[in-house]
Amino acid sequence: MGVLKIISFALLLFQAIHAGNDCPSQLCGDNPFVVRFPFLLEGQQLQNCGYPGFDLSCTSQKPQVVVLNLPNSGDFWVRNINYFMQEIQLYDPNGCLPRRLLSLNLSSSPFMAGYSQNFTFLSCPTDSVRTRLAIINCLSNSTVSVLATSSMNLARAMNMCSIINTLPIPVLWPQDDDWLSSNLDEDLLLTWNVPSCGGCEARGGVCGFENSTTDQILCFSNRESVKAGPLVLLIVAIALAAPAATCSIGLIFYLCMESRRPRRESSNRAAQNSTIEAAQPGTSPAAGLDDSSIETYRKIVLGESRRLPGPNGVTCPICLADYHPNDTIRCIPECEHCFHSDCIDEWLRMQNTCPVCRNSPSPNRDNT
Repeated sequence: MGVLKIISFALLLFQAIHAGNDCPSQLCGDNPFVVRFPFLLEGQQLQNCGYPGFDLSCTSQKPQVVVLNLPNSGDFWVRNINYFMQEIQLYDPNGCLPRRLLSLNLSSSPFMAGYSQNFTFLSCPTDSVRTRLAIINCLSNSTVSVLATSSMNLARAMNMCSIINTLPIPVLWPQDDDWLSSNLDEDLLLTWNVPSCGGCEARGGVCGFENSTTDQILCFSNRESVKAGPLVLLIVAIALAAPAATCSIGLIFYLCMESRRPRRESSNRAAQNSTIEAAQPGTSPAAGLDDSSIETYRKIVLGESRRLPGPNGVTCPICLADYHPNDTIRCIPECEHCFHSDCIDEWLRMQNTCPVCRNSPSPNRDNT
Protein backbone atom coordinates (compact mmCIF):
# COMPACT_ATOMS: atom_id res chain seq x y z
CA MET A 1 0.00 0.00 0.00
CA GLY A 2 2.91 2.39 0.67
CA VAL A 3 4.13 1.95 -2.92
CA LEU A 4 0.65 2.69 -4.31
CA LYS A 5 0.45 5.84 -2.24
CA ILE A 6 3.81 6.99 -3.60
CA ILE A 7 2.70 6.28 -7.18
CA SER A 8 -0.55 8.20 -6.66
CA PHE A 9 1.29 11.12 -5.14
CA ALA A 10 3.81 11.17 -7.99
CA LEU A 11 1.07 11.15 -10.62
CA LEU A 12 -0.76 14.00 -8.90
CA LEU A 13 2.48 15.95 -8.63
CA PHE A 14 3.18 15.34 -12.33
CA GLN A 15 -0.29 16.55 -13.25
CA ALA A 16 -0.05 19.65 -11.06
CA ILE A 17 3.38 20.60 -12.39
CA HIS A 18 2.36 20.27 -16.01
CA ALA A 19 -0.94 22.07 -15.52
CA GLY A 20 0.98 25.33 -15.91
CA ASN A 21 3.27 24.01 -18.66
CA ASP A 22 0.90 22.61 -21.29
CA CYS A 23 -0.52 25.95 -22.43
CA PRO A 24 2.22 28.12 -23.94
CA SER A 25 1.22 31.44 -25.48
CA GLN A 26 0.48 31.42 -29.21
CA LEU A 27 0.90 33.98 -31.99
CA CYS A 28 -1.24 34.44 -35.09
CA GLY A 29 0.80 35.82 -37.97
CA ASP A 30 2.32 39.25 -37.34
CA ASN A 31 -0.28 40.37 -34.80
CA PRO A 32 1.42 42.26 -31.94
CA PHE A 33 -0.37 40.40 -29.12
CA VAL A 34 -0.15 36.80 -27.91
CA VAL A 35 -3.11 34.50 -27.31
CA ARG A 36 -3.21 32.92 -23.84
CA PHE A 37 -5.62 32.23 -21.01
CA PRO A 38 -8.50 33.02 -20.79
CA PHE A 39 -8.42 33.00 -24.61
CA LEU A 40 -7.86 29.85 -26.67
CA LEU A 41 -6.55 29.72 -30.23
CA GLU A 42 -8.50 26.89 -31.87
CA GLY A 43 -6.38 24.16 -33.42
CA GLN A 44 -3.18 25.39 -31.75
CA GLN A 45 -3.91 24.96 -28.04
CA LEU A 46 -5.48 22.27 -25.87
CA GLN A 47 -9.12 22.74 -24.90
CA ASN A 48 -8.30 23.28 -21.21
CA CYS A 49 -5.99 26.19 -22.15
CA GLY A 50 -8.92 28.60 -22.48
CA TYR A 51 -12.02 29.62 -20.55
CA PRO A 52 -15.46 28.77 -22.04
CA GLY A 53 -16.63 31.47 -24.45
CA PHE A 54 -13.13 32.83 -25.15
CA ASP A 55 -12.39 30.82 -28.31
CA LEU A 56 -10.44 32.62 -31.05
CA SER A 57 -9.40 31.50 -34.52
CA CYS A 58 -6.51 32.49 -36.80
CA THR A 59 -7.25 33.06 -40.49
CA SER A 60 -5.19 31.22 -43.10
CA GLN A 61 -5.01 34.02 -45.66
CA LYS A 62 -2.25 36.62 -45.51
CA PRO A 63 -2.00 38.80 -43.54
CA GLN A 64 -3.34 36.56 -40.82
CA VAL A 65 -5.81 38.05 -38.34
CA VAL A 66 -7.34 36.82 -35.07
CA VAL A 67 -11.12 36.32 -35.20
CA LEU A 68 -13.62 36.41 -32.32
CA ASN A 69 -17.11 35.06 -32.99
CA LEU A 70 -19.84 36.67 -30.85
CA PRO A 71 -22.70 34.12 -30.73
CA ASN A 72 -25.49 36.53 -31.74
CA SER A 73 -23.46 39.08 -33.70
CA GLY A 74 -21.04 37.18 -35.95
CA ASP A 75 -17.30 37.49 -36.54
CA PHE A 76 -15.16 40.45 -35.50
CA TRP A 77 -11.44 40.89 -36.05
CA VAL A 78 -9.24 41.43 -33.00
CA ARG A 79 -6.92 44.43 -32.98
CA ASN A 80 -5.55 44.03 -29.47
CA ILE A 81 -6.00 42.21 -26.13
CA ASN A 82 -5.10 43.86 -22.83
CA TYR A 83 -4.93 41.05 -20.26
CA PHE A 84 -4.14 43.40 -17.38
CA MET A 85 -7.14 45.68 -18.05
CA GLN A 86 -9.24 42.68 -19.21
CA GLU A 87 -10.18 44.39 -22.48
CA ILE A 88 -10.42 43.21 -26.09
CA GLN A 89 -10.43 45.67 -29.00
CA LEU A 90 -12.44 44.60 -32.07
CA TYR A 91 -13.17 45.97 -35.53
CA ASP A 92 -15.42 45.04 -38.44
CA PRO A 93 -13.70 43.09 -41.26
CA ASN A 94 -15.99 44.86 -43.76
CA GLY A 95 -15.15 48.34 -42.48
CA CYS A 96 -18.67 49.30 -41.38
CA LEU A 97 -18.79 48.98 -37.60
CA PRO A 98 -21.96 51.17 -37.22
CA ARG A 99 -23.95 48.60 -39.22
CA ARG A 100 -22.82 45.89 -36.79
CA LEU A 101 -23.60 48.08 -33.76
CA LEU A 102 -27.22 48.44 -34.85
CA SER A 103 -27.73 44.70 -34.25
CA LEU A 104 -25.06 44.03 -31.60
CA ASN A 105 -26.14 41.43 -29.02
CA LEU A 106 -23.71 40.42 -26.26
CA SER A 107 -26.20 38.43 -24.18
CA SER A 108 -24.73 34.98 -24.94
CA SER A 109 -21.08 35.99 -24.65
CA PRO A 110 -18.87 36.62 -21.59
CA PHE A 111 -18.15 40.14 -22.84
CA MET A 112 -19.74 43.49 -22.03
CA ALA A 113 -19.23 47.10 -23.04
CA GLY A 114 -16.68 49.09 -21.08
CA TYR A 115 -18.76 52.22 -21.73
CA SER A 116 -22.23 52.55 -23.26
CA GLN A 117 -24.09 55.63 -24.43
CA ASN A 118 -27.51 56.00 -26.01
CA PHE A 119 -27.31 56.99 -29.67
CA THR A 120 -30.14 57.87 -32.03
CA PHE A 121 -29.63 56.86 -35.66
CA LEU A 122 -31.23 59.25 -38.16
CA SER A 123 -31.93 58.89 -41.87
CA CYS A 124 -31.85 62.35 -43.48
CA PRO A 125 -32.04 63.80 -47.01
CA THR A 126 -28.44 64.44 -47.99
CA ASP A 127 -29.03 68.04 -49.13
CA SER A 128 -30.50 68.95 -45.71
CA VAL A 129 -27.53 67.80 -43.59
CA ARG A 130 -25.27 70.54 -42.26
CA THR A 131 -21.61 70.13 -43.16
CA ARG A 132 -20.41 70.08 -39.54
CA LEU A 133 -22.37 66.90 -38.78
CA ALA A 134 -20.53 63.59 -39.11
CA ILE A 135 -22.11 61.26 -41.67
CA ILE A 136 -21.85 57.46 -41.48
CA ASN A 137 -20.66 56.94 -45.06
CA CYS A 138 -21.01 53.16 -45.19
CA LEU A 139 -24.74 53.47 -44.37
CA SER A 140 -25.38 56.46 -46.64
CA ASN A 141 -25.78 57.05 -50.38
CA SER A 142 -26.12 60.01 -52.72
CA THR A 143 -29.65 60.87 -51.57
CA VAL A 144 -29.80 59.64 -47.95
CA SER A 145 -27.33 60.40 -45.18
CA VAL A 146 -27.30 58.42 -41.93
CA LEU A 147 -26.28 60.19 -38.72
CA ALA A 148 -25.81 59.03 -35.14
CA THR A 149 -26.15 61.43 -32.22
CA SER A 150 -26.20 61.08 -28.45
CA SER A 151 -28.36 64.22 -28.16
CA MET A 152 -32.14 63.81 -28.16
CA ASN A 153 -32.36 67.59 -28.59
CA LEU A 154 -30.46 67.34 -31.86
CA ALA A 155 -32.53 64.33 -32.93
CA ARG A 156 -35.76 66.29 -32.35
CA ALA A 157 -34.36 69.37 -34.07
CA MET A 158 -33.65 67.34 -37.22
CA ASN A 159 -37.35 67.24 -38.08
CA MET A 160 -36.63 66.54 -41.74
CA CYS A 161 -35.06 63.19 -40.73
CA SER A 162 -36.61 59.90 -39.71
CA ILE A 163 -35.41 57.97 -36.64
CA ILE A 164 -33.99 54.53 -37.46
CA ASN A 165 -33.43 53.42 -33.86
CA THR A 166 -32.25 54.59 -30.44
CA LEU A 167 -30.12 52.11 -28.52
CA PRO A 168 -27.08 51.88 -26.18
CA ILE A 169 -23.84 51.78 -28.16
CA PRO A 170 -20.44 50.66 -26.76
CA VAL A 171 -17.98 53.54 -27.05
CA LEU A 172 -14.33 53.98 -26.16
CA TRP A 173 -15.18 57.22 -24.35
CA PRO A 174 -18.51 58.91 -23.56
CA GLN A 175 -19.35 61.79 -25.90
CA ASP A 176 -19.12 65.17 -24.14
CA ASP A 177 -20.43 67.57 -26.79
CA ASP A 178 -24.17 67.02 -26.75
CA TRP A 179 -24.70 68.70 -30.11
CA LEU A 180 -22.26 66.82 -32.32
CA SER A 181 -23.00 63.66 -34.23
CA SER A 182 -20.54 60.79 -34.47
CA ASN A 183 -19.69 58.44 -37.33
CA LEU A 184 -18.89 55.70 -34.73
CA ASP A 185 -15.81 54.62 -36.68
CA GLU A 186 -13.70 53.83 -33.58
CA ASP A 187 -13.05 50.23 -32.54
CA LEU A 188 -15.45 48.20 -30.43
CA LEU A 189 -13.97 47.91 -26.92
CA LEU A 190 -15.34 45.07 -24.79
CA THR A 191 -14.34 43.84 -21.35
CA TRP A 192 -14.99 40.79 -19.17
CA ASN A 193 -15.36 40.16 -15.44
CA VAL A 194 -15.00 36.36 -15.32
CA PRO A 195 -12.41 34.97 -15.06
CA SER A 196 -10.90 37.77 -13.02
CA CYS A 197 -7.15 37.63 -13.62
CA GLY A 198 -6.21 41.32 -13.44
CA GLY A 199 -4.58 40.91 -10.04
CA CYS A 200 -2.54 37.94 -11.25
CA GLU A 201 -1.43 39.89 -14.33
CA ALA A 202 -0.46 42.88 -12.14
CA ARG A 203 1.90 40.60 -10.21
CA GLY A 204 3.51 39.39 -13.42
CA GLY A 205 1.67 36.06 -13.39
CA VAL A 206 -0.56 34.22 -15.84
CA CYS A 207 -3.89 32.58 -15.02
CA GLY A 208 -4.75 29.02 -15.99
CA PHE A 209 -6.70 25.97 -14.91
CA GLU A 210 -5.10 23.95 -12.12
CA ASN A 211 -5.24 20.86 -14.34
CA SER A 212 -7.25 19.38 -17.21
CA THR A 213 -9.89 17.81 -14.95
CA THR A 214 -10.93 20.78 -12.78
CA ASP A 215 -12.29 24.29 -13.25
CA GLN A 216 -10.12 25.65 -10.42
CA ILE A 217 -8.12 28.67 -11.67
CA LEU A 218 -4.61 29.35 -10.35
CA CYS A 219 -2.10 32.14 -10.88
CA PHE A 220 1.15 30.73 -12.30
CA SER A 221 4.25 32.85 -11.77
CA ASN A 222 6.12 31.41 -14.76
CA ARG A 223 4.22 28.49 -16.13
CA GLU A 224 6.58 27.64 -18.99
CA SER A 225 9.67 27.38 -16.78
CA VAL A 226 8.73 24.26 -14.81
CA LYS A 227 10.49 21.22 -16.24
CA ALA A 228 10.15 18.65 -13.44
CA GLY A 229 8.15 16.06 -15.40
CA PRO A 230 11.10 13.65 -15.98
CA LEU A 231 11.90 13.72 -12.27
CA VAL A 232 8.37 12.65 -11.40
CA LEU A 233 8.45 9.84 -13.97
CA LEU A 234 11.73 8.68 -12.46
CA ILE A 235 10.03 8.57 -9.05
CA VAL A 236 7.23 6.42 -10.44
CA ALA A 237 9.74 4.03 -12.02
CA ILE A 238 11.69 3.66 -8.78
CA ALA A 239 8.49 3.07 -6.79
CA LEU A 240 7.41 0.33 -9.21
CA ALA A 241 10.83 -1.34 -9.10
CA ALA A 242 10.79 -2.36 -5.44
CA PRO A 243 9.06 -1.42 -2.18
CA ALA A 244 12.50 -0.89 -0.66
CA ALA A 245 12.94 2.21 -2.83
CA THR A 246 10.44 4.15 -0.70
CA CYS A 247 13.00 5.38 1.81
CA SER A 248 15.47 6.20 -0.94
CA ILE A 249 12.90 8.30 -2.78
CA GLY A 250 12.09 10.27 0.37
CA LEU A 251 15.78 10.87 0.96
CA ILE A 252 16.29 12.01 -2.64
CA PHE A 253 13.45 14.48 -2.33
CA TYR A 254 14.77 15.81 0.96
CA LEU A 255 18.32 16.25 -0.35
CA CYS A 256 17.05 17.82 -3.56
CA MET A 257 14.97 20.41 -1.72
CA GLU A 258 17.77 21.13 0.75
CA SER A 259 20.25 21.65 -2.10
CA ARG A 260 17.92 24.12 -3.77
CA ARG A 261 17.27 26.15 -0.62
CA PRO A 262 20.64 28.01 -0.60
CA ARG A 263 20.16 28.93 -4.28
CA ARG A 264 16.65 30.20 -3.61
CA GLU A 265 17.79 32.17 -0.59
CA SER A 266 20.69 33.61 -2.59
CA SER A 267 18.34 34.57 -5.43
CA ASN A 268 15.91 36.19 -3.00
CA ARG A 269 18.73 38.17 -1.36
CA ALA A 270 19.97 39.29 -4.77
CA ALA A 271 16.48 40.37 -5.79
CA GLN A 272 16.01 42.27 -2.52
CA ASN A 273 19.39 43.97 -2.88
CA SER A 274 18.54 44.96 -6.45
CA THR A 275 15.22 46.45 -5.30
CA ILE A 276 16.90 48.35 -2.45
CA GLU A 277 19.57 49.75 -4.78
CA ALA A 278 16.91 50.86 -7.27
CA ALA A 279 15.01 52.63 -4.48
CA GLN A 280 18.03 54.50 -3.08
CA PRO A 281 18.10 58.21 -4.02
CA GLY A 282 20.89 59.28 -6.32
CA THR A 283 21.20 55.90 -8.02
CA SER A 284 19.96 54.95 -11.46
CA PRO A 285 20.03 51.36 -12.74
CA ALA A 286 21.79 50.88 -16.04
CA ALA A 287 18.56 49.67 -17.64
CA GLY A 288 16.73 52.98 -17.10
CA LEU A 289 16.54 56.10 -19.26
CA ASP A 290 17.90 59.56 -18.51
CA ASP A 291 15.57 62.54 -18.12
CA SER A 292 16.43 63.99 -21.53
CA SER A 293 15.33 60.76 -23.25
CA ILE A 294 12.17 60.55 -21.16
CA GLU A 295 11.24 64.12 -22.11
CA THR A 296 11.19 63.12 -25.80
CA TYR A 297 8.10 60.98 -25.11
CA ARG A 298 4.83 62.73 -25.83
CA LYS A 299 2.95 64.52 -23.04
CA ILE A 300 -0.80 65.15 -22.99
CA VAL A 301 -2.91 67.30 -20.66
CA LEU A 302 -6.31 65.63 -20.43
CA GLY A 303 -9.42 67.61 -21.27
CA GLU A 304 -12.89 67.07 -19.93
CA SER A 305 -13.38 64.03 -22.18
CA ARG A 306 -10.30 62.29 -20.66
CA ARG A 307 -9.73 60.82 -24.11
CA LEU A 308 -6.37 59.15 -24.75
CA PRO A 309 -4.80 57.91 -27.99
CA GLY A 310 -3.97 54.28 -28.59
CA PRO A 311 -5.11 51.17 -26.66
CA ASN A 312 -5.65 52.82 -23.28
CA GLY A 313 -8.33 52.65 -20.61
CA VAL A 314 -9.40 55.23 -18.03
CA THR A 315 -7.04 53.96 -15.30
CA CYS A 316 -3.28 54.41 -15.00
CA PRO A 317 -1.84 50.84 -15.13
CA ILE A 318 0.94 51.82 -12.67
CA CYS A 319 -0.87 53.55 -9.79
CA LEU A 320 -4.33 52.09 -10.69
CA ALA A 321 -5.95 55.52 -10.18
CA ASP A 322 -8.52 56.85 -12.65
CA TYR A 323 -7.53 59.69 -14.95
CA HIS A 324 -9.11 63.11 -14.33
CA PRO A 325 -9.37 66.27 -16.41
CA ASN A 326 -6.15 68.34 -16.39
CA ASP A 327 -4.02 65.29 -15.46
CA THR A 328 -0.67 65.25 -17.25
CA ILE A 329 -0.20 62.04 -19.22
CA ARG A 330 2.90 60.68 -20.94
CA CYS A 331 2.68 58.08 -23.73
CA ILE A 332 5.25 55.47 -24.76
CA PRO A 333 6.06 55.74 -28.49
CA GLU A 334 5.33 52.86 -30.87
CA CYS A 335 2.97 50.94 -28.53
CA GLU A 336 1.13 54.17 -27.50
CA HIS A 337 0.43 52.99 -23.94
CA CYS A 338 -0.15 56.00 -21.67
CA PHE A 339 0.29 56.63 -17.93
CA HIS A 340 0.34 59.45 -15.40
CA SER A 341 3.48 61.44 -16.23
CA ASP A 342 4.87 61.17 -12.68
CA CYS A 343 4.26 57.40 -12.62
CA ILE A 344 5.87 56.56 -15.97
CA ASP A 345 8.78 58.99 -15.48
CA GLU A 346 9.76 57.19 -12.27
CA TRP A 347 9.35 53.80 -13.98
CA LEU A 348 11.48 54.78 -17.01
CA ARG A 349 14.30 55.94 -14.76
CA MET A 350 14.53 52.32 -13.57
CA GLN A 351 13.34 50.37 -16.65
CA ASN A 352 13.48 51.15 -20.38
CA THR A 353 10.44 49.01 -21.22
CA CYS A 354 6.71 49.74 -21.34
CA PRO A 355 5.06 48.49 -18.07
CA VAL A 356 2.11 47.03 -20.02
CA CYS A 357 3.55 45.31 -23.12
CA ARG A 358 7.25 45.20 -22.07
CA ASN A 359 8.35 46.55 -25.47
CA SER A 360 11.51 48.67 -25.51
CA PRO A 361 10.81 51.76 -27.68
CA SER A 362 13.60 53.86 -29.11
CA PRO A 363 14.57 56.59 -26.62
CA ASN A 364 15.33 59.03 -29.42
CA ARG A 365 11.80 59.40 -30.84
CA ASP A 366 10.86 63.03 -31.61
CA ASN A 367 8.21 64.59 -29.41
CA THR A 368 5.01 64.96 -31.43
